[in-house]
Amino acid sequence: MTATDRTSSPIPEAARDPARPRAILVVDDHDLVRMGVCALLQANVSATPIEVLEAGDLAQALAVYEDNQDAIELVLLDLALPDTQGLSGLMEFRSRHPAARIVVLSGTGTTSLAQDTLAQGAMTLGAFAFLPKSATLREVVSFIRACGLLGGDAVNYPAFPAPAAVDVAQPSSSNARHKLTKRQLQVLNWLLEGKSNNEIALLAEISEGTVKNYVAGILLQFGMRSRAQLISSLR
Repeated sequence: MTATDRTSSPIPEAARDPARPRAILVVDDHDLVRMGVCALLQANVSATPIEVLEAGDLAQALAVYEDNQDAIELVLLDLALPDTQGLSGLMEFRSRHPAARIVVLSGTGTTSLAQDTLAQGAMTLGAFAFLPKSATLREVVSFIRACGLLGGDAVNYPAFPAPAAVDVAQPSSSNARHKLTKRQLQVLNWLLEGKSNNEIALLAEISEGTVKNYVAGILLQFGMRSRAQLISSLR
């Protein structure tokens, strides 16, 4: 089942502050997800600069949007935020800012039917698109590129399913492994063994914060959104 398609519609120039670069607001309560999306967006900009703004919950997202709505052209909104439930975050955002272009990111539905139902609900409430959280970071960025926000011409793009059909080169697991440092490979092996950050820190004799930095770098190399997604893809 496919939700209604929406084509990209750039914000009118008169509505934007010409002194500011275009911006994307990333709303997710996971630091690693926000960091990964931000890094890939900045690495893939091919024309004018794009500003990446972040928020960890709905209240913060609404405040950031209020202060920067003249520049924000797209909002990546996670449904599973600490201060939301189901589609409530999308409903609140749309009621406060009906002109906002919101791409919903969701990992709530575990079955195809559940995902379809959630996607239909999001689109009915005015979401610009729906991307399941099974989509990798690189697929999310590919979707944003297809909207014309990273340089180049926008293209018509279906709202659901995830943007795996975008014609971009996805890194293979072997290529991603080849780019890892010796220490990152060691941490990756421990991750695949199911060890926690604390256990890895003890084994490697480093701080847990350093382990988190290694994990973040590994996720970015593979274009994954979470360690669970990484482990699932490599096993």
